[in-house]
Amino acid sequence: MAEREPIDNAPGEDPDEELVVAEDQEEQTGEETPEPRLPADAEALQELNNKYLRLYAEFDNYKKRVNKDKEELVRYGNESLLYALLPAIDNLELALKHGACDPKTGVVQGVEITLKELQRTLEKFGLTRIGAVGKKFDPAVHHAMTQVERADMEEKMVAEELRAGYRYHDKVLRPSLVAVSVKPKKAAEAEDEDSTQRAQYDIEENIEEE
Repeated sequence: MAEREPIDNAPGEDPDEELVVAEDQEEQTGEETPEPRLPADAEALQELNNKYLRLYAEFDNYKKRVNKDKEELVRYGNESLLYALLPAIDNLELALKHGACDPKTGVVQGVEITLKELQRTLEKFGLTRIGAVGKKFDPAVHHAMTQVERADMEEKMVAEELRAGYRYHDKVLRPSLVAVSVKPKKAAEAEDEDSTQRAQYDIEENIEEE
């Protein structure tokens, strides 16, 4: 009868036995075994994921800037061309002023038709004229060249337009050159004197009441 070979139960070689021993130790001590730390490759993966998120956010911001630049390029792409055409409009308007004494001549009528057609065409591309005469002086769109005494207007009003200004969409392409109204000196002095008298009268009235 063949002899049975002895079973080698050396510790550390049977994984099931190690698991049972670990469970017995946990039951005896009543303490949970600490969770294993993340291996080094898991930490590296987390770091790569954070870098990816940062790069994605930066790239998204870059795309937004590029799209905004493209929109502005399309919207204001004709700015230099329109600015170069403004002197031609100025000359046509000047020709009409000189021909105002005989507006029915063929040349004057031809210039007027040309100017209106040119203005209508440029308006389609976003060029509009800035309002000036009779408007309150606005340094954002008006450039004051001189002052004129006007008794029929309030102070700091545009009394005269010396050169037309234009907007290109919502951007000031060229400010208007204007003359700004001020009160005549005599009227201003009379108004100051009247204000002084009213103030003096108010002071005397207050004194009498006391």
